[in-house]
Order: sequence, then structure tokens, then C-alpha cells
Amino acid sequence: MKRDWIALDQQYILPTYGRMPVVVEKAEGMYITDTDGNKYLDLFSGLAVNILGHCHPQLLKELENQSHGFGHISNFFYNKPAIDLAEKLVEETFVGKIFYANSGAESTEAAIKYVHKYGKEHDREGIVVFKNSFHGRTLGALKMTRMEKIQQDFPTLDISVYELEKEDLQQLEKLFKEKKPAALMFEPVFGSGGVQVISTEFIEGARVLCDTYNVLLCIDEIQTGVGRTGELFAYQYTNITPDILLFAKGIGGGLPLGGMLVAEKIAHYFKPGDHGTTFAPSPIASALGRKTIEIILQEGILEKVQEMEKYLKDKLKNLRQQYPKNIGDIRGKGMMIGVEILQNHEGLKDKFMKKNILVNLTSGNILRLIPALIIEKQHIDDFIDTFSEIITEG
Repeated sequence: MKRDWIALDQQYILPTYGRMPVVVEKAEGMYITDTDGNKYLDLFSGLAVNILGHCHPQLLKELENQSHGFGHISNFFYNKPAIDLAEKLVEETFVGKIFYANSGAESTEAAIKYVHKYGKEHDREGIVVFKNSFHGRTLGALKMTRMEKIQQDFPTLDISVYELEKEDLQQLEKLFKEKKPAALMFEPVFGSGGVQVISTEFIEGARVLCDTYNVLLCIDEIQTGVGRTGELFAYQYTNITPDILLFAKGIGGGLPLGGMLVAEKIAHYFKPGDHGTTFAPSPIASALGRKTIEIILQEGILEKVQEMEKYLKDKLKNLRQQYPKNIGDIRGKGMMIGVEILQNHEGLKDKFMKKNILVNLTSGNILRLIPALIIEKQHIDDFIDTFSEIITEG
């Protein structure tokens, strides 16, 4: 007897997600197949987690190899895969030390505690964030997230948070002088906040101000990291180095893993017992993370992402010329593209799904494309042709 998985989900699982009516049976590469045999082109890759697509053969081999060693150990022991991954991350970014977590929100929580310890020593308190930013849903991270729909009326922690409009260096300096915050935290490309790219000029200017006023620069690359924007991390498009770098999503090769990298000059604020977690770092996720970075760097994935970005944007701009009343701003970096839908955005996901393409919308009317980095031109062509059909059909 065939089980009704959707009904069972509704019976046994709290309804915290607006699910699409797709019951996944298997997934491979750029595609997801459901229990009815329908095959879908996946253009949001587990919300930016499946960086190399589904069931990448090299990651499956790495998974098998590590599972024959050990799957979980206590943090009272040394974890070789986690050390290997940390070494690789530092080699490819900046000199510092890593704390591992299980998710992006946990990474933010760790950073909040770290900033607090820094602030106590330097007579500074609080964190500056941008309006409409997203840093997680746990209570500490939730206070950093400046989206009313997500914040709601949940309890808040006793930590000062200063909200500014993005790109305003003058107001940022004024706040630094008057409020003496301990850190500035932002995403180099907003994810849930509508795929808004922070300019290189602002990032480099903010670095100067942070140095001048003894404020930590914390860059949240939970969604933009691990090759998503065409560099291993988006800050690498600029001439700055952050004090704290947050990572998660794609770093675990499809398994839960996150963390923060803190620069060597401030890597002394956490002592044994100050922070911890039972499950991170997963030896298996760490092994997959190391392999993921190796594949990205050795197989020209970053260059391909930049090539596909241009191809996709050009196709979208041509589509906008045909349908200027339907498509507005086209923005983003790498394989993190936002398309402003000017009309008929309600039900757009369902319309794509009925044509066997899975897409994501954020901030109401922003079509957010965050596909796997292995995407090919044919996948983009299929998406563009389908998008044109949907607009024509109304």
C-alpha cells in the first residue's frame, strides 16, 4: 500500500515550513526526482547547501571512506578531519583559528558571545547590523536579524543592536563615535533580504572605520561562502580581511556544519568551557567539507561560476527587454542572483514547479536563484525558456 507522505507529514510534524508538494525519492546532480517519478531542475540547491549538486560522486566516496573510520567522537578527542578542514580554510582565507558549529544560526550565536568577550576588554558593547538583514532564527541570532516577519514578538536578549541602512559610511562612523559598539556584522550579499549586493567601496570603507574605532568587522558568509559568488568567499572580491568570518550551508558537503574563523590577533578570547556543542564538528561533514573545497579549487568551479553568472544575467536582461512590465531589477553575484518580479509573483513557485523547475522567492517578490555551482548553460536555457512561457501565459 502506497503511503501518503504529505498527509503523514501534516499529522506528525509541526507546520513550520510552507512546503511544496514534492515528496523526494532521490536526487542527483542538478535534478530531484519525486515518488511519482517526476524529475525537477533544482535551482535553489537545498537553500545554497548542495554546492556541488546532489550526490556528487567524489563526495559519496569521501562519505564512505570516513564512515568506515568514525562518525562521531567527543570534543575531548582530537578530530583529524576537522583539523584538516580548518587548515584548508585558513590556507585559503587568512591566518586565524576556527570554532565549529552545526548551522549558520549557531555560527552567529558563537560570534555574538565572542564579540561580547572582546567588548568587555575594550569597553565596547553591542553589534551594528543592517536593516532587512538575516543572521538566523535562534534567539541571539534573531536579534541580529532585522526582518519584522521573522522577529515577531519572540523574547529578545539583553544585548545592544544598532540598525543602520546599508552603504552609509557617514552614519556608520557617527554611530561608532556615539555608541561605541564592539562589532559590525553584515552579509556581503543579502540572502533572505532580497539578494542585495554590498559595494566594494562600502566594505573597504567599513574596514577602515573598524580599524580606526577598534570595532570588529564580522562578515556573515553563511550563504555567500564556499564558492557561491565566484570567489571562495565573497569578501575576497575586495582588498580587506575580516576579523570574524562566519560560514555554514555549503561547507559540510550537504551535511550540517558551520562555524567562525577569527583572526589570529583576536584568537584568544575563547577559553575551554566558554562555548561548545556536542555534535560539531562532525568528522563526516568535516571530511566532506575538505573534499568540497578541493573540488572547487582544483576543477575550475570558481571560474565556471563567474562564466555562468554572465550567461545567466545576459539571458535575464534579454528576457527583461521582452517583458519590461514583468521583470525589474536583476542583481547578485555568482550563482546568487535576484530577479525583481513586478507583477504576478504570487504562485510563481507553483507555476515553475508544474513545469518541473524548482525555484525560490524571498522578500515577497524577489526570485532568488541559488543553484548548484555545477550548473550548465543548458540548465539556464531551460529555465529562461520556462520563465518566458510562464510570463506569456500570465
